[in-house]
Amino acid sequence: MSQKKILYISQEIYPYLDETPISNTSRYLPQAIQEKGKEIRAFMPKYGNINERRNQLHEVIRLSGMNLIIDDSDHSLIIKVASIQAARMQVYFIDNEDFFQNRETLVDKNGEEYDDNDERSIFFIRGVMETIKKLRWVPDIIHCHGWFTALAPLYIKRGYADDPCFKNAKVVYSLYDETFQKPFNLDTAEKLRFDGIGDPEIEKVKRRGTMDYVNLMKLAVDYSDGIIQGSNQVHPDVAKYVQEQKVEFLPYEADFDKSTEAIDAFYNKIDA
Repeated sequence: MSQKKILYISQEIYPYLDETPISNTSRYLPQAIQEKGKEIRAFMPKYGNINERRNQLHEVIRLSGMNLIIDDSDHSLIIKVASIQAARMQVYFIDNEDFFQNRETLVDKNGEEYDDNDERSIFFIRGVMETIKKLRWVPDIIHCHGWFTALAPLYIKRGYADDPCFKNAKVVYSLYDETFQKPFNLDTAEKLRFDGIGDPEIEKVKRRGTMDYVNLMKLAVDYSDGIIQGSNQVHPDVAKYVQEQKVEFLPYEADFDKSTEAIDAFYNKIDA
């Protein structure tokens, strides 16, 4: 039996950003799953406040150089990589001059959310997809962490549904105690348009109304094969929606070792 491959798409990973429930899970879960004999890849955005020299990031020339078109504008895709030596784990970074360089994380220095976080999210997700294609690495499970990755299930299940790297992949989405204040722009739905994401998908997104945090989470749930509760508390409207959809669900477990065992079993169940 071939080694299962797990792709982690995270909005933040420790130690490149401060410790949070998401960044800690995104740091230690892949290591634990790798130690259980699975092959892993981990991706996050290369925010401008990540120190490249201190963290020993370097550009992967053979993976960089592609342009992604979002809302009729070209944006160059730059791929960087660094290693967490203690974990024997590489982290790939999606970078771009317009969206990530000279920027903070998801908010600016004053704590204000960026107006173009929708386009930044789309670029990040599509950048991961295109990099995986270049690597010719075929994941069995794609596990997404943080609202910045919430559009990934839609792209995997529709935009890249016919791609050999993704057509058989199962999507797992982790819910956390997080939110954002600025809803996505009114034209976000149209920006999603892509191979496999046409009028039916665009209209479905539009019917949800304002793309606030709750509606974005519901969209992620709609295209996921499994949902994991990653925090003790999550938004009650989202939790209710998960129950209504009867999607495969793994409840929160505070103990890391028990959580890892449960998630590993959950992967196997989803990809049986």
